[in-house]
This record gives sequence, structure tokens and C-alpha cells, in this order.
Amino acid sequence: MAKIPLGATARVHLDLYALESGQAQKVHTHDDQDKVYLVLEGRGRFTVGDAEETLEPGEAIVAAAGISHGVLNDSGARLLLLVLVSPPPPHA
Repeated sequence: MAKIPLGATARVHLDLYALESGQAQKVHTHDDQDKVYLVLEGRGRFTVGDAEETLEPGEAIVAAAGISHGVLNDSGARLLLLVLVSPPPPHA
């Protein structure tokens, strides 16, 4: 999975994620940050809390702070995501 930083302010961090077929961002949690995934291209299976949902271009999902989340590209094509994290993580 490739993460390309696009920009940040004191309140939000913006990345482009590119996941090839079969790649995943493992389910994890941010105690202090909300995360928004917006699908630009492809299709992916997203986990947020106990729910799992498949999203396509133009669809988004939000993981509030403290809620587990991750994504799997289970399609045969590249998955491109615009990812917003607020507030920005300390390493951003």
C-alpha cells in the first residue's frame, strides 16, 4: 500500500492511498483522531467497528476516534482513496 501525503493544516491531514489488488490496511484504532475514507477509484471492503461495507467511487465512510477501522482491496483493480485524518496524527 502506498501513502502519498497531499497536505495538512493544524486541524486536518490529507493523504492519497493506493492499494493494489489483495493489499490491505490492517484494522487499527486511533484514540484521538477521526478518519474519513473517500473512494476515488476501484472498490474496497471497509471495516469500521463491527460493521463491514463495500464501497465504490464517490462513496465514503467515517471512523470516529476510538473506533477500529481498516480496508481491504478485494477487487482485481487498484483502489485509490482520499483519506482525511482530524486532528492530524503526531507523526504527520
